[in-house]
Amino acid sequence: MRIMLSKLIPPIPLLRRKWNPKMASVRWFSVSPIDMAARDGELRVFLVAGEASGDSIASRLMASLKTLSPFPLRFAGVGGAKMASEGLQSLFPIEDISVMGLWELLPHLYRIRVKLNESVKAAALFEPHVVITVDSKGFSFRFLKQLRDRYSHKKLHTPAHFHYVAPSFWAWKGGEARLRGLAEFVDHLLCILPNEDKICRLNGLCATFVGHPVLEDFLELNLINNSSTHEWRAEGNGEDFRNKHAVPAGATVISLLPGSRIQEVSRMLPIFSDTMELMKNMVPQLMTVIHVAPNEHVENFIAGAVHRWPVPVILIPGGTTQLRYDAFSASRVALCTSGTVAVELQLARLPCVVVYRAHILTEWFIRYKTKIQYISLPNILLDKAIIPEALFQNCKPANLALLLNDLIHDNDCREEQILAAHKFVKLLFPSERIKYHLPQQNLIGAYPDYTPSALAALAVLNHDSCKFGKFISLSIGWSHSMALRLS
Repeated sequence: MRIMLSKLIPPIPLLRRKWNPKMASVRWFSVSPIDMAARDGELRVFLVAGEASGDSIASRLMASLKTLSPFPLRFAGVGGAKMASEGLQSLFPIEDISVMGLWELLPHLYRIRVKLNESVKAAALFEPHVVITVDSKGFSFRFLKQLRDRYSHKKLHTPAHFHYVAPSFWAWKGGEARLRGLAEFVDHLLCILPNEDKICRLNGLCATFVGHPVLEDFLELNLINNSSTHEWRAEGNGEDFRNKHAVPAGATVISLLPGSRIQEVSRMLPIFSDTMELMKNMVPQLMTVIHVAPNEHVENFIAGAVHRWPVPVILIPGGTTQLRYDAFSASRVALCTSGTVAVELQLARLPCVVVYRAHILTEWFIRYKTKIQYISLPNILLDKAIIPEALFQNCKPANLALLLNDLIHDNDCREEQILAAHKFVKLLFPSERIKYHLPQQNLIGAYPDYTPSALAALAVLNHDSCKFGKFISLSIGWSHSMALRLS
């Protein structure tokens, strides 16, 4: 059943904006996507995701939009297999723009420039009501800026521009100051971390804190397993995983997550292999599970590398929530490249070590520009070195083997990570910040039945202007809670 959003959130009038010659991209009128969809009989959404994690986030957003939109939807853009399953026919493979780093980017600049131009032209031809980019700020922001310039040059009404996953402005020197420039081509930021939305609004950007997308893993597992646990802990079936993959009863299993981009994996997997070579003499019956990101280049690289793997190995494909968390539950510890996976491991309560290596020039840039002490999000938000990190020159097999061996055998260290994970996961959920402002507090509990993607979808469907950003942030949880009950 489709929900008429106008019955849940009061209609917002059209706003006339003042012309500012310094901001050629400013629109004469701000019209909500729902108003334009009502005019055209459909809601056209152009999406761009540049990597595997973005593909997952965008696919869930697409599913929520289809559930909540009072109008039929049509999608176009760039994405991966998960977005394809929701109805997107990608302009080109997502691997074509999945590049990370500074020096690592140089060999691919021409190809990415070609894909950027192709994306802008395709978006203009599609005539979307909404444009949504997900993470991958290097490509995303250039795309949004060029698209807005194109519309402005032709004096056309521009669609609403959303960016999902705010750039980590809090991590870089001068990062907050650069937020103001985003307002020229980003209309609304969908933030996944606490307090990002407040800082964005202080710098002139409309923003909504929707919660971290990884929380949806917990909700998906609960639905699959018909569970009602309220501990915000994503538990897989470790026993089933061990049985299916013939893991010996006394074996110690380590989950390895080398990254989602080929540049990361080709750099990190040899380090992981050398680490396991050292550890096989420390830990009897050692087995490894390599989580393979849904990226064709990554899949091919790992398939070739495991022929020389020093210990027994199980490969599991990325993109399957149940299988991933089953593997986590069967594992004693995890070794992961810094990224979203560190958050997933906290949700699974699996103790881990976070590592990172890049080209020497990229590492130098990070050292010079960063203003935070840690690289993994749990350590950053808790402001404490709960998770061991081995970065740059410290990311050596001998160091990693010692850290993992300690974490396998030191129960106090393990328990400290597990307890901290509970505190960390609670920070990713927005309900505690908004429920005291809701019109009817009894409609929402400590663990409400909405998802980050549903909140993001409501923010998109009800977008009009920054003036109403606070209203949306405070009422969005109540509206979705009501919508689910009405359906």
